Amino acid sequence: MNHKLSALFAALSVSLLLPLSAAQAGDPQRGQEISQSCAACHQADGNSTNPEWPKLAGQHPKYTVKQLRDFKEGETRYDSLMAGEVADLDEQDMRDLAAYFAEQSITTETADEDVVERGERIYRGGIPSQNVAACIACHGPNGQGNPEAMFPKVAGQHATYSADQLYKFRDGERSNDAGRMMRNVVQRMSDEDIEAVSQYMAGLSSD
Repeated sequence: MNHKLSALFAALSVSLLLPLSAAQAGDPQRGQEISQSCAACHQADGNSTNPEWPKLAGQHPKYTVKQLRDFKEGETRYDSLMAGEVADLDEQDMRDLAAYFAEQSITTETADEDVVERGERIYRGGIPSQNVAACIACHGPNGQGNPEAMFPKVAGQHATYSADQLYKFRDGERSNDAGRMMRNVVQRMSDEDIEAVSQYMAGLSSD
């Protein structure tokens, strides 16, 4: 009898978890349907043409959901344009949008050859003399990030956007990094360091 009850409870547990997991994963088809307002800035496929606005294509869905939540809360990350866009989104909307954009392929960028060598040194080896950690430790050798740790993909992202976010972390305008991880790194980076590493990340292949 105990074995039968255990089996029953196990089956019920699985059946209850399945719809929850599906919801957490998001519905890309529904995400596409509700992404029309996003397309004005980020384009229909998530590859924005304005270098000040991020590419969403191919980004880890968990990371995208977190950013949407943070924009909606407006405490650790704020943007006047995004505040209006996310105001009416619920959790499922966010998951569906994130799932849709995650399925899109990011376009490639061309890095500035004048600074890319410096950017590569910083990305791969950090700046030991300034106690700046290497970007590769969290974002990986090819800029693919870590979805479980919610470290974003940075490969192919607009250099202008990446640099702007690094400046915001450094200047305290953005603080939604766990354990002050990004703020602790960039506070010891110069403008030239930030621009160089942003150019290098833009040129990384997203494959």
